[in-house]
Amino acid sequence: MNVKVNDNVLVITGKYKGKKGKVLAANPKADTVIVEGVNIVHKHEKARKANETSRIVTEESPINASNVEVICDKCGKATRVGHSVADGKKIRVCKKCGASLDKAFVKKQKAKAAEEVEAPKKRTRKRSQKSEAAETPAEENKE
Repeated sequence: MNVKVNDNVLVITGKYKGKKGKVLAANPKADTVIVEGVNIVHKHEKARKANETSRIVTEESPINASNVEVICDKCGKATRVGHSVADGKKIRVCKKCGASLDKAFVKKQKAKAAEEVEAPKKRTRKRSQKSEAAETPAEENKE
């Protein structure tokens, strides 16, 4: 199953065709997902205690995972999910633009890139500015 919890998906078939929503729960064994605002059913709850009242509850019901497509964060289109290996891990990728669909992997890559590129530059700039500022007044006082 290529759909995970917190993915944004588009329903491609059925009564709710064209509706977008967030995946609230996924059940790989039954190959079903529960999407926010999709396949709403009404359930009747009977009062179990004397101080409770009976009521009708609306909730989302599961739909088959084959009836939804993941929406790519980068290109914004509903796409089939492809797989590739990066850093020794199998990740989900968009078939249309090639961007990673695994949010945790993308977050980790951005943090790693920012750490490698930006951190040394900031340190060297601060030290060089401090050392230059410290040397110039001392030289002027000597003359």
